[in-house]
Amino acid sequence: MDVHNAFLHGDLTDEVYMKLPPGFRVSQHGLVCKLRKSLYGLRQAPRCWFGKLSSALVRYGFQQSQKDHSLFCFHQKGVQLAVLVYVDDLVITGNNSDDIHSFKKYLHKCFHMKDLGRLKYFLGVEVARSPFGIFLCQRKYALDIITETGLLSAKPASTPCEENHRLGLATGPPLIDPSSYRRLVGRLIYLCFTRPDLTYSVHILSQFMQQPRVEHWHAALRVVRYLKGHPGQGILLPSNNDLQLYGWCDADWASCPLTRRSLTGWFIKLGNAPISWKTQKQHTVSASSAEAEYRSMAKTTRELIWVKDILSSLLVMHTPPVRLYCDNQAALHIAKNPVFHERTKHIEVDCHFVRDEIIQNRLLPSYVPTTTQLADPFTKAIGLKRFGPLLSKLGIQDLHAPSLGGVKRY
Repeated sequence: MDVHNAFLHGDLTDEVYMKLPPGFRVSQHGLVCKLRKSLYGLRQAPRCWFGKLSSALVRYGFQQSQKDHSLFCFHQKGVQLAVLVYVDDLVITGNNSDDIHSFKKYLHKCFHMKDLGRLKYFLGVEVARSPFGIFLCQRKYALDIITETGLLSAKPASTPCEENHRLGLATGPPLIDPSSYRRLVGRLIYLCFTRPDLTYSVHILSQFMQQPRVEHWHAALRVVRYLKGHPGQGILLPSNNDLQLYGWCDADWASCPLTRRSLTGWFIKLGNAPISWKTQKQHTVSASSAEAEYRSMAKTTRELIWVKDILSSLLVMHTPPVRLYCDNQAALHIAKNPVFHERTKHIEVDCHFVRDEIIQNRLLPSYVPTTTQLADPFTKAIGLKRFGPLLSKLGIQDLHAPSLGGVKRY
């Protein structure tokens, strides 16, 4: 659903004055207008509108999630409704179509709204449904990027990033117009919403926004050429799901050639559905690969706790411990064994809450070989031989690709 003139619904709580609009004639000079309602252009307008919408949802019986304030949930007498808010756009779901229809009537009474029907396109994300599940992609958005860079007829690249690259030590001439680089990387960042395979490459490129060089621009164009071969790739949320959380974490020790800080990567699945992934440079330098991996476990554990809290708002509870897969035996020993002084005395205390999660039986770290580590492509650029098979394991599929032997049917 879409709200017409959303910001005009907000009620101002502060005293705000504005100059008289053009064409308004008064007998005295120096007069101003006192605003009673919010207007577009006011800094207070978004907050006032969200407060007005939140009050309307709470009056209906919704509860605002404390982990994501844009999520509202309704649970009464077996009826479940959920509303996700993005400024003036609302996504509504529930377990009963009649109750959803009644809620829509309530919204129409409160605000001037437009019902856009079943969710097919939202903020650049295309949604396709079938008995097999829900498929999310950004094909149109990706084609717009390819068209804007003029690479519609370019030869596609097999991987988004060159293996063993040295972009951090690039010494080429600076770009004459860095704004084009910043615009391209900014668009690629939003594309990572449904493209986990681009996360590492975009993370590397985003580090050179201040002073990009020619090598960085060529690396960004390689990502676009990779998109050229796979514009319709996205993630599949299968309908057959056990609703259990699984996490993978990995780290690349001292990967930054300038600061020698390590790189953390995580990947989280809900059953077979990918729901969270990230590549992030660690804030401090790690003295060993075991310490870097342990910090990666701590970051992933925080994300798992947040995801569990979000799912609990939707009445999806997780009583068994969450499995967290790591490919470093030393980090697993540090997490399970508190008497490991020589390797742990220099690790911050806040990292050790991983042990508390293990002791309270909420986390179960497990070893996984590097060859089957799903978080590996989030920490380094890997070759085509390993990159291709990992895509399907990450839940990445291409709805627009031709099926092989009728296996893929949507």
